[in-house]
Amino acid sequence: MTNEELSQLALRVREHIIHMATDGGCFIGASLSCADLLVHLYTRVLNVSPAKVQDPDRDYLLLSKGHDVPALYGVLAELGFIPRERLQNHLKTHDSIYWHPNRAVPGVEFHSGSLGHLLSVSMGIAMDLKLRGSKNRVFVVLGDGELDEGTIWEGALVAKAKGLDNLVAVIDRNNFQANIRTEELIPLEPIQDKFEAFGWKTRRVNGHDFAALDGAFFGLPMESGSPTCIVADTVRGKGLPSIEARADRWFVNFKREEIEGLLKELHGGAETKLTSEALIVR
Repeated sequence: MTNEELSQLALRVREHIIHMATDGGCFIGASLSCADLLVHLYTRVLNVSPAKVQDPDRDYLLLSKGHDVPALYGVLAELGFIPRERLQNHLKTHDSIYWHPNRAVPGVEFHSGSLGHLLSVSMGIAMDLKLRGSKNRVFVVLGDGELDEGTIWEGALVAKAKGLDNLVAVIDRNNFQANIRTEELIPLEPIQDKFEAFGWKTRRVNGHDFAALDGAFFGLPMESGSPTCIVADTVRGKGLPSIEARADRWFVNFKREEIEGLLKELHGGAETKLTSEALIVR
C-alpha cells in the first residue's frame, strides 16, 4: 500500500473505534493513538495474514496495552481476519469482542488486560522460537504508563541476557496514563536511555508518520543478540481534535447522537460539541 492508502486504512480503523465508543463505550483515547502503529505493523512489517493465523512461520504481535483493543479489532476487520460486521458485537454477551483481547478472535495471539504481563509472555515466545531455530519475530505493543510496572524492567533485563534479538517492543508514547500525564505521576523520560542501559537497541519515531515508521522498523534486529525497542511518539485521541490530549477523555461512552458528529470531525469537520460526561474507570 502507498502511504495515502495506509492513511485511508487508518481512517477506517478510527471510524470503527468511534463506533465502539458507544453502547458501553471503550478506551478511545489510547486506541486512537496507536491506530497508525498497528496499521503500519500489519501492512508493512509483520509476516502474518488471515491465511497465516496458525502458520508456525508467522510473526507474532501481542497487544500488552490490551485496553486499546478497538484499534486492533479495527485493523483485523479491515484486513480480513474477521468480518467487519462482527465489530457490531462489541460488548454483546454472545461474542468475544469486548474491552480486552481474547484469543477467540482470529488474529489475537494472547489475552491481555492487566498491564505489564505481555512483555514477559512475548519473551517466552521469542525464547521458544530461538530454541526451535525459527526465524519468526515477536512484536509487543506497550503503553507508556505500563512502563511503571516492575515486570517490564525485569523482563528487559532477561531479554538482553538471553539474546532475544527476535523481540521488538513498541511503546505507544502518548504521554498519558489513565487520567493523568505520565510525567506528572511517575516521570518516564529518558525512555530510550533507560532501555539502552538495559542492553536494548532503540529508535524513536513519530508514530503517526508512515514514512518515518518505515525507517524505524527497517533492518531488524538493530544488533545481533540485542532486543529492539521502538519508542513511537503519538497523540492521545489522534484524529479527533475535540478529545486530543485530554486526560478526561480516557474511557468514554458517547451517546448515539454524538457519533455522527464525531465521524464528521474525523473527516475534517468542525469539532464536536460533546454532552456526554467522561467516564473514569478505576
